[in-house]
Parts: sequence; structure tokens; C-alpha cells
Amino acid sequence: MDEKEAPPQPPPTAFAHHHFSPSTTCINCGGPTAYPTPPPPSSNLTYIPIRFPAVNLPTNPTNTKEAIMRTPVPQSQKVVPLQPPYSFQTPVKIISSQNDIVRLHSSPTFANFLGFVVSLSESIKSHKLSDPCHVSPAVCTIVDVIEKLIAFVDEIPPAPQSARYGNVAYRTWHDRMSSDAESFMLLLLSPDLRDAAVELVPYFTDSFGNSSRIDYGTGHETNFAAWLYCLARLQIVKEEDYQALVSRVFVKYLELMRKLQLTYSLEPAGSHGVWGLDDYHFLPFIFGSSQLIDHKYMKPKSIHNEDILENFASEYLYLSCIVFIKKVKKGLFAEHSPMLDDISGVPNWKKVNSGLLKMYKVEVLQKVPIMQHFLFGSIIKW
Repeated sequence: MDEKEAPPQPPPTAFAHHHFSPSTTCINCGGPTAYPTPPPPSSNLTYIPIRFPAVNLPTNPTNTKEAIMRTPVPQSQKVVPLQPPYSFQTPVKIISSQNDIVRLHSSPTFANFLGFVVSLSESIKSHKLSDPCHVSPAVCTIVDVIEKLIAFVDEIPPAPQSARYGNVAYRTWHDRMSSDAESFMLLLLSPDLRDAAVELVPYFTDSFGNSSRIDYGTGHETNFAAWLYCLARLQIVKEEDYQALVSRVFVKYLELMRKLQLTYSLEPAGSHGVWGLDDYHFLPFIFGSSQLIDHKYMKPKSIHNEDILENFASEYLYLSCIVFIKKVKKGLFAEHSPMLDDISGVPNWKKVNSGLLKMYKVEVLQKVPIMQHFLFGSIIKW
């Protein structure tokens, strides 16, 4: 092309337009224009309003958003205690297909486990993390165990390597945690329940990520909830412990997991990228939104207020999650976390909490890639 030749000019306007009749004038070119006749309404309703009555719904929703919308809000349940005679066994993975998921979700076992998670959420409703609560010896023991695991991280520094994810020193930490797991379980078990260690250990060791893939995600977090549920079925922790299980135990677990994620650069397992809630966690958003229900001043949109985040993140799990995400992700919040940005437009925390419970059921507990790693034994029966 000749140096003096002018580059091709763009068209006068970037918006395509069509002239239909001389009734009005086009603002772009001055020509006559009119709107085309709209198409007739479709008989195939793909949009379902939020208040759509939950009767005669079509089966097999075509997308996740519809599935979440149609899912009833999960309800709390009292944990059914495990009755003797006991037959403890090493739990195994069973789920391999969507049919298995359907079978699981129609079982009383699953309803009781999900009901336990909802009960934990309700126990922390409208409470700050520092609020006084019943702290049993079992809760103290669990917190001490997690403290030891945090100390292990300090004793095992990351190996020098250039890879973005997956520091191999994590495997050393994981091996050490696994080798001590049985002794940790025995600290919680009375003599008549010592045999339960064989069943509890796999749930516990699967709660902190995968040592071969060096990753962590909501499936591992669900295993931690399942481990707590096993303790509840064995009556090692009771209903009066639930608030402390969130405000003391789960908070300490989250501290450990964030330390592991940052120290050993754990890869997010099965992350949805920007369209996920968070690369690693789900439960702290459920518990955290419950904490903020009926709060006088803080609304879902308050996550955009830096003063609120700075002053209250230590007391509210939801806010601490937002602070952590802003710390590890750069750029505009609406771009790297559009899902959380959308949720901030919901009018109140009660709606946020019920929506997240439904989302957890659909996005985590109904997904084969996540639940294929879930374990079943005599405490959580298939």
C-alpha cells in the first residue's frame, strides 16, 4: 500500500438501520424509518418468574438458573443419632452417574445431611462470630487439632518452583496430616466408639484438598461438613454445639484453608471461573449471609463499602470472604466476581441465604464431578 494512501474510513454510523415507512426520521441518516412489527408471543415459556407457583412445573430444566429457581429452599432437620450395634467400615466412593445423584437426593440420608448444613446456618443467624456461645470439650478438641494443622504449614515451607499452581511441599503437609489423622480422631472418641476412627479418618483427610492434584474445592469443603455430620450422628457434638461449630470450628478451618491456598498455591478444583461464587468455598457464604439476616445497617450492597469491609470482616464470614477475594484478585470486582456482584443487588440477607442454600444443593450436591468423590459407609449410608 502506498505510504500516502489514506486508510479506509469507517462507515458514517456503526448502527445498522432499516427504512420501513416515511412515518418518522432516522436520527443517524435523516431517512424515513419505522419499527418492524414485533413477532407474535411464543407459546414456549422459557422465562420463569421468581414467584412462579411450584406446581405442574416442566421436568428437566434446561439450565442451572432454572434448576435453582425451581428448587425448594432446603429446610433444617434434627440429626438422626446412629444406634448400636455399630458396624463401622472404611467408607467408599459410589457415585458415578446422574442416576446415582437422583437416587442420593431422594434418600433420607441425604435429606438429613443437608438438613444438618441448614441447621448450622440457622444456628449462627443474626450472630457475630465473637458472640458468646456454648463451647463443649469436643469443640475445643477440634479447634486444637486444626491449630496443629496450621502449625504444620509453618513448619513445612513451600518448595522453590516457578509454576503458578501446585507447590509440591503441600504433599509433605498432606502426608503429615494423614499420618496423624487417626490419633486426632481418637482424641474425640470414647472407648466404645474407638472403632469409628476407621470411618471418620477418610472424611477428615479428604477435607483439606487432594495431594496428587494439589487442588482444593467445594467437594473437599463438603467432606468437612460430612465429617462434622458424622460427629453429630455419633453424638460427639450436639445441637447446642452448632453455633460454636460455625463461629469457632468452621472459622478455624477457613483460616487453615486460606493459609494452605496461599502458601502452597492450591489449584481450584472444578472452579467455574468468574461465573462461580468463589474459586474454593461455598459454605462461608451460606453461614455468613445467615449472620447478617435482619442486620440494622448492613445490606447485601454493603459489600461495596470499603469502610464496612474493613471494620466488620472479622465478625462476619460473608464480609471476610469478600475481603479475601479482593485481596487475591485484581481488577474490578464486577468483572472478576460477577456472581457476587449480582447477589449484592438482592434486597435483603434472608433472600440471599435461601438463594445460596438452593444454589449449594444444585451447584455442589447435584454435580457428578464433585459428588463422585463423596464417601459412604455405615454413618452416611448409601
